Amino acid sequence: MLPAYGAMQTDQASPVFRYAKRAYFIVDKTGTVKFVKVMDNPLDLLDPAEVLKAVKAS
Repeated sequence: MLPAYGAMQTDQASPVFRYAKRAYFIVDKTGTVKFVKVMDNPLDLLDPAEVLKAVKAS
């Protein structure tokens, strides 16, 4: 799942090659992915308002 959503480091020159990136997924009861947000910087966090907006939209 991680490579399919771009949530895995795939650059072989990177020291964290094949490690997961910080990612947020919202999945509904049927297993449908409604929201995906992959952060490039692992220190960045998603704004809670953005999460609530995505949950309400789904």
